Amino acid sequence: MKKILITLLILSVGVGAYALTPKAKASKFRNPFTKKDYKSKEIKYAYEVKKEDLQYKRDQKLLNRHPSGYMTVEEYEKRSEYKDPSTFKVDPPKIEKPSDFKYVPQPLFKIVKYNDPPGGVELQLGRKLYFNRYINGLGVTSPDYTKLVYPAIYYYSDSGSVGADLFVIPLDQKENNMNKILKANTSHREESPILSTDKAIDNYAAFRTLTPVDFNADGTKLLAKEKIGSGEDGIWETRIYIYDFKTKKSYDLSAVRDAIKYYWKEYENLNLIEKRWDIRPLGFDAGYPDRVVVQAYGYTGEKPIFLGTWSVDCYGEQPKFVSLDKNFMPKISMNGFKLQKDGALEYQVVVREEKVLEKQGKIINKQVKAVDKKEVKKIKQDYKFELKELTADYKDKARDNNRLQKFAGSTEGTELEEMYHKYQVEQTEKDIKKLEKKIEKTQKNIDKREQKIQKYTDKTKELMHALEEDEKQTNNANESSQIQMPAENDTDAPEVNFPQDAQ
Repeated sequence: MKKILITLLILSVGVGAYALTPKAKASKFRNPFTKKDYKSKEIKYAYEVKKEDLQYKRDQKLLNRHPSGYMTVEEYEKRSEYKDPSTFKVDPPKIEKPSDFKYVPQPLFKIVKYNDPPGGVELQLGRKLYFNRYINGLGVTSPDYTKLVYPAIYYYSDSGSVGADLFVIPLDQKENNMNKILKANTSHREESPILSTDKAIDNYAAFRTLTPVDFNADGTKLLAKEKIGSGEDGIWETRIYIYDFKTKKSYDLSAVRDAIKYYWKEYENLNLIEKRWDIRPLGFDAGYPDRVVVQAYGYTGEKPIFLGTWSVDCYGEQPKFVSLDKNFMPKISMNGFKLQKDGALEYQVVVREEKVLEKQGKIINKQVKAVDKKEVKKIKQDYKFELKELTADYKDKARDNNRLQKFAGSTEGTELEEMYHKYQVEQTEKDIKKLEKKIEKTQKNIDKREQKIQKYTDKTKELMHALEEDEKQTNNANESSQIQMPAENDTDAPEVNFPQDAQ
């Protein structure tokens, strides 16, 4: 026991004496900076921050392959930038099929005349307007299929009143006539309406609606009617307008109403101001394309009273009396077009189309998955490459900092700067040599691959050449066998009998 205690005492004294020697002091305090000095921590911290940024960018790219609601304020503002609606792509509308339905009839459409019968186009204000506060009416397509005009109806619940605008949608000239109308979408409409009603809400339940009546023969003018009335009292009056697409101006044709009132007051002593009466525009006169034909009716009794057929020119001038015969039918040109349902596809056709679409859908899904897989692979490869570059840069900085700390432990001042500069030069030369070796190795791999490709190309050419030679030999052998082949059951060659001269 005493021996053990003496041994331990000697060892402790020896270690303490060694720790006080200059050599031990120098080895302990030669470098006051360790791996955990502030510069190393700064380099490591910067590396970790950049690494997390790379991971965040990678994750964002993976998430944003299919847009989600998770995004930064900058990303949200970028996605919220204004986009011109006219650039939106519109497909023909399709009927949505519920998941529990096996068969939903697909409607067929046909293009028909819009104003047929003349003056029969009316705007229906249903319950949908009062719930949605806004609806789009039936549109009319110009004779040359370049534009479509439709009414937009607004409902103001505060006063129970209705207003309207007429808008123009330019049609896509790359499509056929049917698809031109089917693809007409309000997102492509012109910004300003061509005609508008008064939007005043001072009269309760008052309505003012616009309805296209028809285009003229060349599609440069549009006839429209405005109905003014009350939801509680009925229609008060109908006004008609012409819009000229060449001059971009509208003309009020109220002169025809004044002419009707003047005629009945002057010749029949009937003051229409005291009566409820109205006009019904029929369209453009077939014999005089610049004149509009209307019919007038009085609504004072159980049956409407016919007040004559009248006409007025497109500028609201020169109203004329046409006829008082209620059976007289003026010739009206019907120029505009609209879509009308024309039955539905048969069950077998719909089922066949569904099968074809299902197969196409599977193929498209496979293609989408393949593209998505490639995109994911590329994102991950880019991340690995950037992380590799970032790690290599971090290692170089950490290596240089460690060497600098070693130099700082043994010298200082200008000598330290010279030593560190010399180290940087030597290290740069080593890095250049290492990079050259890497480039050389990569070039060798590229050369090997090119040689393999060239080898396979040469083999393919040789095989193709050999196949062509075999085919030529086979064709030659067939031709020679056909020429030299004797007739069936003949041992000798066939005789050739030349014609003899007539005797």
